Amino acid sequence: MQRSTKRTGALRRSTLCTALALCFASGAVLAQSNASGVVFGRVAQPEGAVIHLQNLDTGLTRDVGVDADGRYRASSLPVGRYKVTVERGGQTVETRDNVQVNLGGGVDVSFAGASTTTAEAQNLEGVQVTGNVLPAIDVSQVDSRTVLTSEQLQKLPLARDVTAAALLAPGVISGDSRYGNVASFGGSSASENQYYINGYSVTNALTGLGFTSLPYDAIDQQQIFTGGYGAEYGRSTGGVINIVSKRGGNTWKGGVGMYIQPNGARQSPRNIYRTNGQLFQNRGGNERSDTQYTAYISGPLIKDKLFFFGAGDFTRTNTTTTSSILAPQRTNQTQKATKWLGKIDWNITDNHLLELTGIGDKTNTERSVYAYNYATRSRGNYLGTDNLKNFDAGAGSAPGGDVYIGKYTGYITDDLTVNALYGHTTTNHERDIGYSGSANCPWITDNRRGIANPITGCGLVNGTVLNAGAKDKTHGWRLDVEYHAGDHDLRAGLDNQTLESTSGQIYEGGYRWVYRNAGRVTGRPDIVPPPGTTYVVEKRLFETGATVKTEQEAQFIEDNWQVTDRWRIYVGLRNEQFKNLNGDGTTYVKQRHQLAPRLGATWDVFGDSTFKIYANAGRYHLAIPSNVAIRGASASTYYSEYYTYGGVGPNGEPTGLTQLGSRAYLNGEDGTTPDPKTVAAKGIDAYYQDEYILGFDKAINENWSFGAKATYRKLKSSIDDFCDSRPFEAYAARNNIDISNASLPGCYLFNPGKSNEFLVDVGGGNYVPFNLRKDDFTSPEGVAFPDLKRSYYSLDLYLEHHFADDWYGRVDYTFSRSYGNSEGQLKSDIGQLDPSVTQDWDAPEIMQYANGPLPNDRTHQLKAYGYWQASQEWLLGGNLAVATGRPKNCIGVDPVDAIQYGASYFECGFQPSPRGSKGRLPYTWNLDLNAEYRPLWAGDRQPLAFTATVFNVVGSQRPVGQIDVGETGTVANGVPVVSDDYRRPIAFQNPRYLRLGVRYDFSL
Repeated sequence: MQRSTKRTGALRRSTLCTALALCFASGAVLAQSNASGVVFGRVAQPEGAVIHLQNLDTGLTRDVGVDADGRYRASSLPVGRYKVTVERGGQTVETRDNVQVNLGGGVDVSFAGASTTTAEAQNLEGVQVTGNVLPAIDVSQVDSRTVLTSEQLQKLPLARDVTAAALLAPGVISGDSRYGNVASFGGSSASENQYYINGYSVTNALTGLGFTSLPYDAIDQQQIFTGGYGAEYGRSTGGVINIVSKRGGNTWKGGVGMYIQPNGARQSPRNIYRTNGQLFQNRGGNERSDTQYTAYISGPLIKDKLFFFGAGDFTRTNTTTTSSILAPQRTNQTQKATKWLGKIDWNITDNHLLELTGIGDKTNTERSVYAYNYATRSRGNYLGTDNLKNFDAGAGSAPGGDVYIGKYTGYITDDLTVNALYGHTTTNHERDIGYSGSANCPWITDNRRGIANPITGCGLVNGTVLNAGAKDKTHGWRLDVEYHAGDHDLRAGLDNQTLESTSGQIYEGGYRWVYRNAGRVTGRPDIVPPPGTTYVVEKRLFETGATVKTEQEAQFIEDNWQVTDRWRIYVGLRNEQFKNLNGDGTTYVKQRHQLAPRLGATWDVFGDSTFKIYANAGRYHLAIPSNVAIRGASASTYYSEYYTYGGVGPNGEPTGLTQLGSRAYLNGEDGTTPDPKTVAAKGIDAYYQDEYILGFDKAINENWSFGAKATYRKLKSSIDDFCDSRPFEAYAARNNIDISNASLPGCYLFNPGKSNEFLVDVGGGNYVPFNLRKDDFTSPEGVAFPDLKRSYYSLDLYLEHHFADDWYGRVDYTFSRSYGNSEGQLKSDIGQLDPSVTQDWDAPEIMQYANGPLPNDRTHQLKAYGYWQASQEWLLGGNLAVATGRPKNCIGVDPVDAIQYGASYFECGFQPSPRGSKGRLPYTWNLDLNAEYRPLWAGDRQPLAFTATVFNVVGSQRPVGQIDVGETGTVANGVPVVSDDYRRPIAFQNPRYLRLGVRYDFSL
């Protein structure tokens, strides 16, 4: 958690310690509702005392009783500023003003009463908390979290998006660039996170990659969990980002802003070259400019009762880019992104609250595509248009869409609180391609070596495109009940969500042509080119499309137990159920009773909250993402054919074709729906991970603190597919089972590295169980599947200066290792966008030599950020990030290639090439700086602000990803053909750019 403290008047240390000693004898306060917080504490003289809380912005009031030991607790409070008062007989005794309640946390407000003088009590009244509470060390939490307030988000030099803020947290890194603007938490793949807005999950319904966002200025607080989170959270083995939006108050307020990123102040991106020196992509002439307009307004519709908050962002981005030499094009693109949020808060009574939130996140992209001549470095003829809605051409369907959330909070008694929530999202994805003067433009790829002028087509996308009718829908509800009983804070809840997606892909133009050097095609003995043939061409067709559904249910219970004044124990249990349905609406995987225990403890070593030692352990589950059913459990078609050819047509298509061999259906995808009974192993275990954390936080003084945390994560069970019929054939032969008429799907979902039981239709609907032991997943040559392995361990160290003396700063250093033979749901080695159905585990041979440092491994990370209020008018901020580079591999051809996967093995030159054995990309470092000027001449409240932010000040553009496939997949003269693209960079650090902004805030 990011902490800063403003003080008015002197704060005597002795007074503070007296109050704190009383405070931490009070009841436990751990994870609260994921859209609220809590105030708790102790009153030294409890007789007749009542605690009165008043929200300073909305007027909401709440009275809670004080027990015989002087303890009180007010849970599920909307985040915001509060006035907390002790009353006796209707008279005010003591007051704490401007107490900030933060997201998911506890604010300790205790009253020393007669143990302090009146003057000392007045000093304590001046405490204001921003980012957390006094004292500096929060002993009420056992998890690992960072909380950023809207004030901090404005003061730090950050891109105006949620992911940029999340990257400030220790152990969080950017995911592979091919997956879009997503993050990896603690070594997990980037699809293993959960994202919430106002308590409802807005995670991408299809793949888990990304989320529906909101206007940046609508964020009140952003909470980033990097581990140890409680039983209320599930469906994540990475991290959790939880956002609470702003709400209206009793004063009408508004603001407008504009932010521009001019192309003239942007550094040119680096050109991309192959390792042989050939220019692969000319990026020197790329251009980009951004303009964003923002506005918000909030206030009372009925004072103290009904409030409104509304905000909107409109962003226009113009880019001009040149694609690679493989498909040379020059594209002019205009992207219009509109985000809005509207929120109604109704204080029906002081004990019954209702919130209604609406969010819109829409992106429209219009692309005009031209041919490009690499010889003359000039733009050519107009080729057509490519228009997209809520779709990322690089990373697939973006979440976006519309979100509607309703939440009720009821304070039934002082000890009993009820929270109920319902949410719904809808997202439509569209892609409309229009060609210029050409009826058919298939995807053309020229993989012939040493060709000066590779064959190019008229295609605009040169890859797979979205099928018509794509959309995502979710709906879900949750019910939480909290009860305070003595030293125990009990909580139980239900958490259900259903995800439905219509999606599918097809090659542009219907199919793909790949030109290759003639030679032996591994695994295809029927492909024999005639003598003297120099080149051949492969034709591939790929098409998927279905409407699929995932149903997720969970129940949880937890107890926060204040064992002694210094010891606090958290015990939680989450029970999850997952059900996946295919395109026919039939269940193909059902998982029940996935138990996830959570346990934590904190020790307030000295009893004054200056030194905390904490530990936690937990299990975290993840459902199979919906995208698995699109291809793995629904009808799909994928085949390959080889030809010799006599010429090339105007669209890049070959002419004079003569077929070699026969059509080969890949992975058994022949256009029929797989039998749902045989798609997955029976009783398949859910994807889950165990995590252990031990750490401490220590206050140096009232302004400085430091700490350390050790984390260990181990993936205990994974779900992927394997596409190998040999284990079934061997099992049938061993057990005298006739499978001559069996229906064997091309791929099967299973738990890698374990024994699995499958049902096989051996003919006529006669299902026979095949109990395949782990050793049965062994090739005829004796290559066996290894045990599943993904482990992450880290040591985090931090030093923090809380906001005082006009500045705030924090430094985090993380030493970590993420290693094993499986990244998880994704395969960043090749940028594969198929969560849980990667090419890993498809056959034993492909997992040889796969153990080593994983793609999200960054051994050393240093993060430093902060801001300085240099004067009443000027504020300066900085953000530094340094990290070890990504591991490098050489992926190539296996001498046998029994599964016909070509260049897909951790082997090069027919020799082992273990994962990560080729060194690392260079370390990266990035420095961002900002300045804000608020002139006094604009008014007493300084409503006008001018900002300037420079990202990547030094202009470092080191590679952050490369092509790890070292061979083409063909063999010539008994030697694998080396790929010209091996070690070619795929992404660099963002070039230096400037953002200028102006903002005006007003009150009515």
